[in-house]
Amino acid sequence: MNKLAAKDDVLARLKDGQVIMIGGFLNTGTPEMLVNILVEQKVKNLTIIANDTAFPDKGIGKLVVNGQAARVIVSHIGTNPETGRRMHTGELKVELIPQGTLAERIRCGGAGLGGVLTPTGVGTVVAEGKEQIVSGGKPYLLELPLKADIALIKAWKADKYGNLVYNRAARNFNPLMAMAAEFVIAEAEEILEAGGLDPDQVMTPGACVDMLIQGEKIW
Repeated sequence: MNKLAAKDDVLARLKDGQVIMIGGFLNTGTPEMLVNILVEQKVKNLTIIANDTAFPDKGIGKLVVNGQAARVIVSHIGTNPETGRRMHTGELKVELIPQGTLAERIRCGGAGLGGVLTPTGVGTVVAEGKEQIVSGGKPYLLELPLKADIALIKAWKADKYGNLVYNRAARNFNPLMAMAAEFVIAEAEEILEAGGLDPDQVMTPGACVDMLIQGEKIW
């Protein structure tokens, strides 16, 4: 099935109040074109799940600066002072999660698991309000799955069926998020005809991708 779509198709999927996962690590592997579409559409009251909030003028940071995000669930915010400012003024809710725990919670969401047990955060503020389980004589926190209405992800190459290949470290959270959302939109730098990818190179199968758009080639 051809997943290639136009900008208007993406716009039709975006609504106020959605939970949106956005791939990337400090804007590496972030679908910049899709984020710009979010900015242009001026959707608001978003809950954004991502590794970080990038920089004020790049990627997810633009959504924070524009006031489109009501809540972010991330592993750090240090590179975007505006995120910290809005958190302290109460304009933005920020949930900070240890990076490995964040990845595992997203993986659980995609795999249909009930959660993950981790020792990370035991005895700290991270444990507040969370169930603690003792296994093998050691305490663990039960961290619950994360899912989203939409995932916006970035690929290096794709075919028109939505099979994706990522470029090195730009892979980061993208494959996990492609499994954990109700609707997945991928932005690819290069889109090939069906059969144009070596099947052994495919990292996210087209069955996980609902929509595909052409992005800018940067590599």
